[in-house]
Amino acid sequence: MRASRSRLATRSVGPWASLRVAVLDDDPDFLAYITDLISNEPGFQAVPLRTPDELYQYCEQELPHILLLDLKMGAYRGEELLARLRTQYPDLCIIVVTGYPSLESMRESFRLQAFDYLAKPFSLGELRQVLYRAARNLRLPMPDMGWVRQRLGQELRRRRREKNLSLKHLASQSGVSISQISAIERGTHWPSLESLVSLCEALDVRPSEIFTALGL
Repeated sequence: MRASRSRLATRSVGPWASLRVAVLDDDPDFLAYITDLISNEPGFQAVPLRTPDELYQYCEQELPHILLLDLKMGAYRGEELLARLRTQYPDLCIIVVTGYPSLESMRESFRLQAFDYLAKPFSLGELRQVLYRAARNLRLPMPDMGWVRQRLGQELRRRRREKNLSLKHLASQSGVSISQISAIERGTHWPSLESLVSLCEALDVRPSEIFTALGL
């Protein structure tokens, strides 16, 4: 049965709600890696799935906003799965990922109306760019990143002071410079993923806990 546009419209996305990104991949290491990347990105929530059956079960309960679909999964042919998904869920935003890119599979993916085609390995910047472009294309509300940057800095400062750490001590423990930490805490600088992870490790907190505290 085809998922109607009205059903897609019922997916709740408040001003600060997370956009659900389903990730279908049978490689447990890559699945864990990409899930962690997306979950630590403000405004997004990753839903890891190992098999097409898990995906269909999830879609019956609640459609994701975006799907990252691996083309090579054992006995499953990604192009056939993409065609079936396009028939059942015509408005679902599907981003194809593959470790075996080719012009043929790229053409077939776009013929089946994939939103984009990512070749593994890809950088966090490439993934972030595609996800934000997909969100804008779907006209999904996204957090005000200026507000997020300010609140992130305030939360990191609060955690640092709770541990009675000076900027100098936090810089020494995290490897992030004093000037960079100061700019992050003032909300004038957006940290790289590597810097954020290093700061969180020094503060003994997971990045996802920080974003949860921000209501993201």
